[in-house]
Amino acid sequence: MKKADIGLIGLAVMGENLVMNMESKGFTVAVFNRTTSKVDAFVEGRAAGKNIIGCHSLEELVANLEKPRKVFMMVKAGSAVDSMIDQLLPLLEDGDILIDGGNSHFPDTIRRTEYVESKGKLYIGTGVSGGEEGALKGPSMMPGGSPAAWPYVKPIFQAICAKVEDGSPCCDWVGENGAGHFVKMVHNGIEYGDMQLICEAYQLMRDLLGLSYEEMHDIFTKWNETELDSYLIEITRDILGFKDEDGSPLVEHIRDTAGQKGTGKWTGIAALDEGVPLTLIGEAVFARCLSAMKEERVEAAKVFDRKIPAFTGDKEAFIEAIRQALFASKIISYAQGYTLMRTAAEHYGWNLNYGGIALMWRGGCIIRSVFLGKIKEAYDKNPDLSNLLLDPYFKETIEKLVPSWRTVAAAALSYGVPAPAMTSALSYFDGYTTERLPANLLQAQRDYFGAHTYERLDAPRGQFFHTNWTGHGGNTAATTYNA
Repeated sequence: MKKADIGLIGLAVMGENLVMNMESKGFTVAVFNRTTSKVDAFVEGRAAGKNIIGCHSLEELVANLEKPRKVFMMVKAGSAVDSMIDQLLPLLEDGDILIDGGNSHFPDTIRRTEYVESKGKLYIGTGVSGGEEGALKGPSMMPGGSPAAWPYVKPIFQAICAKVEDGSPCCDWVGENGAGHFVKMVHNGIEYGDMQLICEAYQLMRDLLGLSYEEMHDIFTKWNETELDSYLIEITRDILGFKDEDGSPLVEHIRDTAGQKGTGKWTGIAALDEGVPLTLIGEAVFARCLSAMKEERVEAAKVFDRKIPAFTGDKEAFIEAIRQALFASKIISYAQGYTLMRTAAEHYGWNLNYGGIALMWRGGCIIRSVFLGKIKEAYDKNPDLSNLLLDPYFKETIEKLVPSWRTVAAAALSYGVPAPAMTSALSYFDGYTTERLPANLLQAQRDYFGAHTYERLDAPRGQFFHTNWTGHGGNTAATTYNA
């Protein structure tokens, strides 16, 4: 019997769908699951009659693979991946390839790449985005790890991934060790931001403008034909039009407490570690945390008994202003995400292709949108672009959107509708485009209470000064450090 081109471990929904996808593209796949009854149910059910080999042990899986063996792990992120690696390594030969397709934290992937390579094998940590539908029909894939492994997995990955209009695959090599999982983490952080911004637009329309679900469904339908054309706007349109069994909007019956799996939080922590102001995504993560405090919010709402005043402006004009504010904030989210990737690439020595990353996100993944084409163009024109806002297209676009953005942010604050992501995005824009921030006073405060020193405008960068502010503090300065 023909040996398999690749093996896959973990037959949950994503794993099963990836196997079906690979088989449909002409690859033979060997499969294993810790609960072996799942293997039998899959091989006798969905996989019946297909080029899929069911295996009841890791030894059997490895024996059924063509060399160099490629083992794709779709197991839960964390210790389960380390455990699986340790079980597989003794069964493999030098040059064989281990692939982690879960949502692993990038420092784990850096560590695992080094460990697996020290044992003579190759390692890939790949982001896989698009959910179960993407896994079956074509996900966005972001592989990183051992560069020597890429030529062996490239034909499979690029065959099964999503494609854009011209047939370009939404998968390419990202970079060394943890680069693939880092880019997937930032993708998920941007996804948090996009979703929160859409929710804020929805709340402004529902609570401030008093629009019906039919009206909001129509608005999102129209918005999906503008620059906002994207998967998340599309599904929001569908959700707002979806009726419960009694004919009422189903979304009104869903408890307003959001869950999270940690990738947004990791993105925020990485930004703090790298000193990058990822304010919008940070607010999106905190908005989920605040939503989880449901009982406390219910009590606080009784204590403060706030009422949103009736809207007195032009509704149609304000709806268009919300659309523009949403678009402007979305640009900020991506600008911040790309700044984080650029900073981390310098730190970890990754050679990231920023235009290529935008292309990978054009199809298959949750944040796929028309707008990503503009990001690809920006980085194709200038690979060293320090911030997306400095690209001519984005500069011109943001300048047009700013008046509406300010109108919406001001209305949210004055009427009392929470819009943390939209308003923090605007504050970031204002801060980023301000030549002189008040950090001069902040540095004076730090020097006053802790002798932390400061730089002077009339002296070269890197030359530090300390002032004896009180006359009795002495002239000894602390060593300089960033805090």
